[in-house]
Amino acid sequence: MKTYNELQLAKELMRFQSVTPIDAGVMKFLSKKLSVLGFKCKILEFKSKNTKSVKNLYARLGKSRPNFCYAGHTDVVPPGNLSEWTVNPFKPAIKGKYLIGRGANDMKASVACFISAVSRFKKKFEGSISLLITGDEEGIAVNGTKKVVEYLKKKKEKIDFCLVGEPTCAKNLGDMIKNGRRGSITGYLKVSGVQGHVAYPNRANNPSPVMAKILNQITNMKLDRGSKNFQASNLEIVRINIDNNADNVIPANVTATFNIRFSDKHSSGSLKKKLNNVFKKICKKSKCSYKISYYVQGESFLTKSNKTTKMIQNTIQKITKIKTKISTTGGTSDARFIRKISPCIEFGLVGARKKGGMHKVDESVPLSDLKKLTIIYQKILENYFKWKQQL
Repeated sequence: MKTYNELQLAKELMRFQSVTPIDAGVMKFLSKKLSVLGFKCKILEFKSKNTKSVKNLYARLGKSRPNFCYAGHTDVVPPGNLSEWTVNPFKPAIKGKYLIGRGANDMKASVACFISAVSRFKKKFEGSISLLITGDEEGIAVNGTKKVVEYLKKKKEKIDFCLVGEPTCAKNLGDMIKNGRRGSITGYLKVSGVQGHVAYPNRANNPSPVMAKILNQITNMKLDRGSKNFQASNLEIVRINIDNNADNVIPANVTATFNIRFSDKHSSGSLKKKLNNVFKKICKKSKCSYKISYYVQGESFLTKSNKTTKMIQNTIQKITKIKTKISTTGGTSDARFIRKISPCIEFGLVGARKKGGMHKVDESVPLSDLKKLTIIYQKILENYFKWKQQL
């Protein structure tokens, strides 16, 4: 079997300008690389109404179970102001002990490390290794992993365990695994009154103070104090807009957008009910009308500790020599879709670095972390199939 070097492969992946949801040829490239290793690859392209087409990849080595899956994404966020970069974001460069370029941290380098680990996994094993790679994680996540999971369910493709390679670590490689995530729901609220002249407020009904009352009340709601496995829920106002360019006109409409990250104390349904009661009560009293729509990015979920999660935690700790914390902090990830068909945890590079972290200018990864992550992934594969064969 051919062996791939993680650094070289990471650099090759980072050269593709796959700004979400653009593919730029990266899935075809990955398919060729994996085919050389014996994987059977299928590029899955999905499109929904009012969205751009997205390419995804599902590749599998072997036919039997258990099926150990690695999930990740090759789409990246835009580079931003190019003048602030010290390198071309799509021409990865090594500076000192770091690889710099868009996707170095989140998360093309992680994909490269896993593929390199598979190429070095020379032992015979009973079971399968698969990869689920999407091009729609950084965007609206409609035509990516969500659709691939639906496809796999339809095809009765079974995944026994999934490792999502997102950058989970806080300060040092190996210090954190994610075994769940809080839920996420976004609300789009519109409050309507009666437009009029500011000199004659009695002939109008200004929706602006009504919206202010609503936002004040929902931001001061005590949703919960968290739970055993989750931090407290929080609601944040992310956008307020009054479509009015004149200083002497009372507006007819005000819109606001808010997002809630919620613990297992709530569901998206219970939060909708709670919020709708607030909107109805305040608008009725103020003689305004309202419209509300929601987009649920995902419910909260938790993968309970089991032999596989403990094995992965112990493997990481043994190689990195640091304590590996299990956490549900942070934003959402595609694990929210995969958990519907398989138990899963997340482990990858250090994402929250102050300099060169994910989504930042001069995004980077220490070269030593690339080598170490490859070793960790390889050892996880060895331990997983060794343990499974002993059962």
